[in-house]
Parts: sequence; C-alpha cells; structure tokens
Amino acid sequence: MNFIKYFKLAFFSLVFIGLSTARAGSYDDFFTAIQRDNGRAIQALVQRGFDPNTIDPQARHGLTMALAESAVNAAEALLAAPGIDVNFLNAQDESPLMYAALNGHLALAKKLINKEADVNKTGWTPLHYAATKGHVDIMRLLLEHNAFVDAESPNGTTPLMMAAQYGTGAAVKLLLDEGAQATQKNQQGLTALDFAQRASRPDAIRLLSTPSLAGPVSPASPAIPKQQPAGRW
Repeated sequence: MNFIKYFKLAFFSLVFIGLSTARAGSYDDFFTAIQRDNGRAIQALVQRGFDPNTIDPQARHGLTMALAESAVNAAEALLAAPGIDVNFLNAQDESPLMYAALNGHLALAKKLINKEADVNKTGWTPLHYAATKGHVDIMRLLLEHNAFVDAESPNGTTPLMMAAQYGTGAAVKLLLDEGAQATQKNQQGLTALDFAQRASRPDAIRLLSTPSLAGPVSPASPAIPKQQPAGRW
C-alpha cells in the first residue's frame, strides 16, 4: 500500500470513529435531556440532525417517555420536532396520547390530536386512560374528536367501567351523558355497576343504579379482577 492510499484509509477511519463517538454522545445526551426535562437540549440536538424518533435499548420512544414522566418541556420540544411520530406504540401497546390523557396534560393532548394522534386505536384507548384518572376535560376533548364512548379493551372493558372503579363521579356522568352503555358487559360478564360496587364507589353506584340505565344494585355481583390498563400507576 502506497503512502497516499494509507493516508486516505487512516483519515476516513478517524472520521468514522469520530462520527460514531459523536452519535453515541448525542444518543446519551438525548435520553438524559428527557429525564431532566431539558427541552432546550432536545431542541439543539434535533437542530443538529438527531432523529427525535430514536428509541432507547428498551425500545422506548422519547415522546412517550416524556409524557409518561410528565416531562412537559421535553414533550413540547419533541412535539415541535419535524417528523415526530405521535403514534408510536410501546411494548405495552401505549401511545403518547394515552399518557397525556392519563397524566392530565390537556394542552399536550390538544397538540397531539392536532398532529393526528390516533384517538381510537384498538385495545386500550386514550379515553380509557383519561377515565381511569377522572380527567374530565381531556375526556371531553377526546369525545369532541369522535372517541368511541364504548371502546373495548382486549377483554371488553369500557371507559365507563374504568371511570366507575378508578375515576370520579363526574367522569361517570360525562360518559353516561355522552351515551355510554351502562348495561354493557366485559368478557367476565361485569357491568360498570359491578365495577363501582366492588370498589365501594357511592357516587358511581348512585349514577349507575338509575333504573333506566342499569337496573337495581345486585349484591351478588361477581368479583372483579384487576382491570387497570398497563402503564405507570
């Protein structure tokens, strides 16, 4: 090998090593910025060409991570990034909008929907997650964007059932006012009233015990297995 060829090979090898090191550093910086809720650092990385849809070794998407941890500044920066995937699903089949709904981030939920986040994904939905925490404002937003009021989880559990056991009376009332079927049963044969009874939720029981909705309270309703959707509780 002559000197010129050797020099070129050595030069390009050093460049490759330098780029690889820079990318590795950017990768670490990206996820550190999410953990620290550092929106400016994320914005700077994206401006330098870092892919905002990069996932970590556990296949977690940055935007979902930010919303799951209520890292609002990080989430804002990621939502502003060109090409951000607002419908990425994690290993638990959860989307960014589901975590915005779960944690009560109304403004971020609006931005996600404006970027065409899926309101009606199959399985657990953003409405299930909002109902679980009783976030009525986000529930109303989702319903205004045609969320299925009786959406079914993989075992047939509806948002009304989640609101009845884990949410609030206001959440139950909103869903009923929007036409949720109080007598609908999941795969275990349980209605929303059964969920409310086993959780000893008097507000939900009162709303769901109206004869025109669910019939009389049954003292012998079957036991309810844990029905919370997968996620951080």
